[in-house]
Amino acid sequence: MQPVNPAFVATFPPPVMEARRWIEGKVFPEDRPLMNLSQAAPVDPPPEALMQAMADAIMSDPSVHLYGPVLGRGDLREELASQWSKGYGGTVRPAQVAITAGCNQAFTSVLSTLAGAGDEVILPLPFYFNHQMWLDMAGVRGIYLPTGADLLPDPERAAELITERTRAIVLVSPNNPAGVEYPAPLLRAFYDLAKANDLALVVDETYRDFHSSDGAPHDLFTDPDWDGTLIHLYSFSKAYRLTGHRVGAIMASEARLAEVEKFLDTVAICPPQVGQIGALWGMQNLGDWLAGERLEILARRDTIRAGFQRLPAWELLGSGAYFAYVRHPFDVPSDQVAKRLVDEAHLLVLPGTMFGPLKAQGGSGQAEDTLRIAFANADAAGLDDMVTRLSAIEP
Repeated sequence: MQPVNPAFVATFPPPVMEARRWIEGKVFPEDRPLMNLSQAAPVDPPPEALMQAMADAIMSDPSVHLYGPVLGRGDLREELASQWSKGYGGTVRPAQVAITAGCNQAFTSVLSTLAGAGDEVILPLPFYFNHQMWLDMAGVRGIYLPTGADLLPDPERAAELITERTRAIVLVSPNNPAGVEYPAPLLRAFYDLAKANDLALVVDETYRDFHSSDGAPHDLFTDPDWDGTLIHLYSFSKAYRLTGHRVGAIMASEARLAEVEKFLDTVAICPPQVGQIGALWGMQNLGDWLAGERLEILARRDTIRAGFQRLPAWELLGSGAYFAYVRHPFDVPSDQVAKRLVDEAHLLVLPGTMFGPLKAQGGSGQAEDTLRIAFANADAAGLDDMVTRLSAIEP
């Protein structure tokens, strides 16, 4: 038998793919079809004008079929630097921006430059499963920072977890899977903690376009030396429905991006050209459209909040961006609950066991007690139907 890297063997399977296997071969009635609320990805195509811009580039620009710069197209890096400087009230230069093949690649490339086997990275619970998977595959130890009833991490508790092996603190806001938004003062406190300990603060803002605040979600970019501590990650997938085109971004120091370039050149050589063209066109032309998308997501969040008031046995722990994180009322672990919901309610959601350690692994029980509902692809009527289906399931 051929050898297999033991770090990969020890890494859990991709959760979304695992959940899809729960519905393989099952047939659902037309009057009560499966409602798939498992994956946080738009299912609708991009706006027609954006697709046309991408199609025009394919037909008229021969360069899009060639390798591009490893760190991304210069025009997109310049646009990101300009819009981020204006939006966050700080200074971001194009040389501090890199484009990646999706935000997961942004994370893996950054973490590869920060930590190696035996090092430690602090992750608040519940964690984003792909972050944990990468740490496991790289032999980096994830140090879990428990969160309270509000699902917000505590910088003072994080400080107690720092050791000589700690290399970074990773935050996701708005959070995947919890849906909560980290207040600006909280992000500032983590920034100060990381800076005081010569650590990197990695802030994944994949869902920042759907933040409930009208202004900048934080002021970290206003520090003239922000790139000495902050590493910012972003995704175009959710904003412009470009999931299949894989376009993400990193904001970090030039020195950091020089190391990131080594990783990217080895893994993908360059991010997809056509996706970058679509992302740039979207940034320059779809501001009003994206503002409308944000309002629609916020309205669906409000529908979720109102709906769970009809479910007294359930507890809505967090809701925002694409997600609701809930405590179920059943006396069995959440993975069993999720499978039961497929069969009895025709709902596919992800269990908390995919977002944190089990009790047997030292967890608090949060993983077994919770479910993530990715509600962004369900309209108000669909969400009302979801609540009705949940209410019919007996604990």
